[in-house]
Amino acid sequence: MPRVLITDNLSAAGLNCLKSAGLELDVRSGLKPLEVREALKTADGIIIRSGTTLTEELLKDQSRLKVIVRAGVGVDNIDLAAATREGIVVMNTPAGNTTSTAEHTIAMLLALSRNIAPAAASMKSGKWDRKSFTGTQLAGKTLAVVGLGRIGLSVAKRAIGLEMKVVGYDPFLSAEKAAEQGIEVVRNVDDLIGRCDFLTVHTPLTDETRGLINAERMARMRKGARIINCARGGIVDEGDLATAIESGHIAGAAMDVFIQEPPGDNRLVKLPQVLTTPHLGASTDEAQELVALEAAEIISGFLLRNEVRHAVNMAPLSAAEMADMKAYLDIGRRLGLLLAQQNKAGGVRSAHLLYRGEAATKNTRLITSSFAAGLLETALAEHVNIVNAELLAKERGIRITESSSSEVGDFSTMIRATIETDAGELTAAGTIFGKQFLRLVRLGPFGLDAYLDGHLLIYRHRDVPGLIGFIGTVLGKHRVNIAHMALGREHNEPGGDAVAVLNLDNEPSAEALAEVRSHPEVTGVELVKLPRAGDPLPWLVGG
Repeated sequence: MPRVLITDNLSAAGLNCLKSAGLELDVRSGLKPLEVREALKTADGIIIRSGTTLTEELLKDQSRLKVIVRAGVGVDNIDLAAATREGIVVMNTPAGNTTSTAEHTIAMLLALSRNIAPAAASMKSGKWDRKSFTGTQLAGKTLAVVGLGRIGLSVAKRAIGLEMKVVGYDPFLSAEKAAEQGIEVVRNVDDLIGRCDFLTVHTPLTDETRGLINAERMARMRKGARIINCARGGIVDEGDLATAIESGHIAGAAMDVFIQEPPGDNRLVKLPQVLTTPHLGASTDEAQELVALEAAEIISGFLLRNEVRHAVNMAPLSAAEMADMKAYLDIGRRLGLLLAQQNKAGGVRSAHLLYRGEAATKNTRLITSSFAAGLLETALAEHVNIVNAELLAKERGIRITESSSSEVGDFSTMIRATIETDAGELTAAGTIFGKQFLRLVRLGPFGLDAYLDGHLLIYRHRDVPGLIGFIGTVLGKHRVNIAHMALGREHNEPGGDAVAVLNLDNEPSAEALAEVRSHPEVTGVELVKLPRAGDPLPWLVGG
């Protein structure tokens, strides 16, 4: 039974969903970092919120941990590079808190424009001061939305309902799609900075977005503009914002998030023109429950059905797609294992995969990652899987490329892998018979039909009479049973170069291999060890 560690508060609905799915729960909040590291050693997955930070030190060498789910959108409290390198899938819950965060942004926008907080504080102190809190109406004003994802679009929709004009920055949303929502989209933040009365940010916190709204950009905004940040602390430079407000150029700000939380002795928080809340964007009963349920469903889908939903470090994959892809992932990995063991020279420089026929219609990026995992898994101490394989290959200077062709050729589906080594090229190709039978159909220049599983005795030879009988006699003498044999001839004529692949029921001894090599017409002998037929992929839960 997969085990899930939960280190932050999760609603009862989320916990019940996990229990109903049949997962074993380890619920422990308030753990210190070293305690989290220790608890992860017995966890297949972990659900966290903003209260837990997963650093490289915590994630390193966690061989059992397969998945991290962030109950929320932001994943800046997870070292994504470290998680990817360790082969851990990271997923978030982008839908659960969308409405609540968008509503909080609009609430901050309204409260900021009408001075709600200072007016309420004045009333509580016994005053009736109508002159000091004159505001500005939103209708007719321009709102700049930086980041038009789910939350940004939800904010824009509500702002348009308040009769505001909305301009937005997003590198991916098409101008046509934005126009359908009533938004004018631009491709550069600098193109909207000087056009707005209010600016709100809704991007993740990354190296590219840290300090995105800084002193230089604030100076180019209209005098009297206001800034809202309900996304992640650090997107708006807090020191620069405080200075811009103190100078009178920026009229005010509304901040729900901070670089350091709680912010402590923060100059920005103390300014009377700044409205602050303690990271309440997703703090509604509805959002807490929706996020918890979404996190529970996502981690259950991964651990029980190999679904990959809302992943931030690999391609998404439904359970149905995974079932359809499993044979292709398997053949990709086995080709990688085969070529890795055939490579006696070391020093792999590059690899190229060609997909033909039906294989070309699949998620070839994942198959390529599976091939890379097979190519590297016996050579590296690290845990290698489809999440980190290409990264680990790149770190070692191995360039992996792929190409596709819809032409069928001799087989309805085929994957051909070629690696370039210090000693030259090695090539192998495989196909799938039916839905699950994996076959090796090419080895170097030779076409053949061999089983792609178990112990493969590969011997290269001159195609002369009596050699097959000699090999069979040697293996029989050493109590090695031959399950299947395939022969490939370069020109399909006797007497030339050929290769034979024998699928063996048990591993031959060194003495048996030496005796096979002793034949004068045998030019090379290799023993390749592959998974047995039907063995699960090691990095899929339940195979």
